[in-house]
Amino acid sequence: MKILVLNCGSSSIKYKVYGMPEQTELAAGIIEKIGHSDSFLKFNTKNGEKEIIKQEVKEHKAGIELIFKLLTDEKNGVLKSLNEIGAVGHRIVHGGDEFMSSVVINQEVIDSIEKFSDLAPLHNPANLQGVYAIKKILPNVPNIAVFDTSFHQTIPQYAYMYAISYEYYEKYGIRRYGFHGTSHRYVAKRACEFLGLKPEESRLITAHLGNGGSITAIKNGQSIDTSMGMTPVEGLMMGSRSGNIDLGVLIYLMEKENLSAEQINEIINKKSGLLGISGISADMRDIEAAIKQGNSRAKLASDMYKYYILKYISGYIAVLGGIDAIVFTGGVGENQPDMRKYVCDNLAFLGVNFNDDINKQTMGKEAELSFPNSKIKVAVIPTNEELAIAIDTEELVSLKE
Repeated sequence: MKILVLNCGSSSIKYKVYGMPEQTELAAGIIEKIGHSDSFLKFNTKNGEKEIIKQEVKEHKAGIELIFKLLTDEKNGVLKSLNEIGAVGHRIVHGGDEFMSSVVINQEVIDSIEKFSDLAPLHNPANLQGVYAIKKILPNVPNIAVFDTSFHQTIPQYAYMYAISYEYYEKYGIRRYGFHGTSHRYVAKRACEFLGLKPEESRLITAHLGNGGSITAIKNGQSIDTSMGMTPVEGLMMGSRSGNIDLGVLIYLMEKENLSAEQINEIINKKSGLLGISGISADMRDIEAAIKQGNSRAKLASDMYKYYILKYISGYIAVLGGIDAIVFTGGVGENQPDMRKYVCDNLAFLGVNFNDDINKQTMGKEAELSFPNSKIKVAVIPTNEELAIAIDTEELVSLKE
């Protein structure tokens, strides 16, 4: 079976095609700047090279049609016809508290995703554009929803509730939901396989670190706490998001600067984090380059970033009652040896025996970063959310049949 995986953003569409059950990646690409005249499709050729097609894409349906045209192209295509697509898996960011796992999409599911758009206004409506487009273009192909939030539905109530009036939870569903769940679930399972641990008898901390970042405490295969909250702003310092902040600061700024709620939202989501502190970039690679040039604000941004990570991991070790492994993933987690060394060196007192020689050589590949005698194992496991979505999609389609 060939499965198409779609991740639709407000102005982008990421896609991959997998041959299942072999889990073979057949095609991958992304359309960016949808709705703009300078939109383009970037994809991997059969030879592994990257090519770009510059073409205006006005909306998501047109974007998916362009992807289908490429997938069936005589030169670069991997499908003889669209009839080879057995199912489509969709990344859906917010499933509220209704979805504990991935589901086959029907009208009831669509209604729920629309309902939770208030909680993820930048994501759910865009995710649904992909569902609507597939329903029009391939009306007989099953669609599967894989939620970022579903993995975290095992978090106990005392951990997901906020300490404000309970009526707001009852009226608006205000609580911690968590995100990056598909990534945390995938890397936790793969880490257990890689490190020889039993998922049902393990205590892991997974650190998904990229432009956005979250850390999750996983006990016996289930999420029991996570750093992101009702929205992806809470928790770690990120590329351009503030992470945790005294809410009184926001009220103070609104009064002093005469800022609206929309302007405050812009600040904490797009003008904070590494970008806000360094004044240079939201990209850790740019921060590291600036540090080498002696930039003190870039150094401060990096120090703050690493400290946030250490503080969350340390706290979750207590929450788990001990730990078997720490797992790094995501663009920063997979490719920043200095950050990993900082965290693990500061956990040496708990029994982390860190192999920095292996660490320095590890960029974007699976590796164990701890010595055999380490009480706590440390690993890098590259995330693959698209594959996780394809696996869920194949399983649900098989059950439906």
